[in-house]
This record gives sequence, structure tokens and C-alpha cells, in this order.
Amino acid sequence: MNGEPTQFRFSLHRVQQVVSLTFDNGPTAGVTERVLDILSTRAVPATFFVVGSNLADPHGRRAAERAVADGHRLGGHTWSHTIPFGQADDATVDSELEHTSEAVGAIGGDPLLFRPFGLGGVTDERLMSRHGADRLRAGGYTCVLWNSVPGDWCDEDGWVDRAVDDVIAQPWTVVVLHDLPVGAADRLDELLDRLDALGVEFSQDTPDECTPIRAGAPTASFAVLGVGDP
Repeated sequence: MNGEPTQFRFSLHRVQQVVSLTFDNGPTAGVTERVLDILSTRAVPATFFVVGSNLADPHGRRAAERAVADGHRLGGHTWSHTIPFGQADDATVDSELEHTSEAVGAIGGDPLLFRPFGLGGVTDERLMSRHGADRLRAGGYTCVLWNSVPGDWCDEDGWVDRAVDDVIAQPWTVVVLHDLPVGAADRLDELLDRLDALGVEFSQDTPDECTPIRAGAPTASFAVLGVGDP
């Protein structure tokens, strides 16, 4: 030692947070197009989980087709959005899955990309049935859940703050928003401004934490479906 103070060099690496933006319950004519315009202007990729019956409306169908053409992922969010699979009989589960998959595939979406109806974000026994989980696995589906449901449809004033707080609190956030008249469209620019300021990376993929079934295979989060072992 030469008596001089030891010099230490520290390299600080900021861990970039990842955000997967998802939009449920559309397409909604006049609203989905607004969301797509904002995403296009900012070159932000997203995933749309559509209610299959909404694709019967020609305007909604065109909006969904545009989402696919713009490079967004498009999957199903049940056919009727009226009953969670955990409370449905097997025949209803089969019908909801089959009709939705067919409608999504017909417009160029991913017929095997699916988000269950979660009654506003629940992850308990109401979310999924054993039969539903078995059908998803046997059919090779990818089942996508969430870890941020900020409530854009029910709290116009507070949802942006909640979404940002969720993003700050975890490394990869799958945010559930809605392309509905009472959904995210009016404040989507504000949310994206704040996420840009955080330097997040936007992704159309989802982590295993929020993807209990991926291409028919159970992941480490399968237990969240509450249907027992794989």
C-alpha cells in the first residue's frame, strides 16, 4: 500500500422496466380507432383482447382489422363477456372459446391468444374452471392475465396514477386498459407521456407471472388459475 486512499469505481446500471399494454372489451367503433391513432403516433405496440361478439358489428370489425394491420396483437376475451369460466358449465366454456377463436382468426388475429373474463381483475376460483384450463392446454392456447388493473373504466381521475405506480413497483407490468367509451382513450396520451419519462420498454410479450398457460404448456404461475395441479 502506498498510503493513498483506495479508489473504488461504481457502475450504476438502471434496470429498464417493461410494460405490456393490453386493451380489453372492444372493439368499440369510434373509440378503438382513437386508441390506435395514439399508439400509431407514438409507435407503441399493444395487445387487444376483443369480445368475440363485438366483431359482428361491421365498424368494430374494421377497427379490429386495423389493429392487426397496424402490427398489434389481437386475441380473444370470451364471446359474450357475461360469465367467468369458473362459474360456467362445460358446454358454455366450450362455446365461448370456440366462437371467439373462430371470429378472431377470421380477421387475422391470433385464435389461440386468450384472456379470461375476470370480473374487473379477480384471480380467484371464479376466474377459471378445471374444464376451461384443460381446454386451453389441449388446444395449445396462451392464457394471459395481468398484474395491473388501474380501473380506467370506473375511476377517470385516479387510474393513470395507479397504472404508473404499478409500473414503478415491478419489473414487468401487464396493464389492463379498455377501448370503451368510459375507458382509457381520453387520458392515454397522459399515461404514455409519464411512461416515456420513466424510460420503459414496451413489449407485446408477457412474463410467465401473468401467463399461466403458454402455447398449451403450464408455466410457474399456473396455480393462480385455482384449478389444482397441471
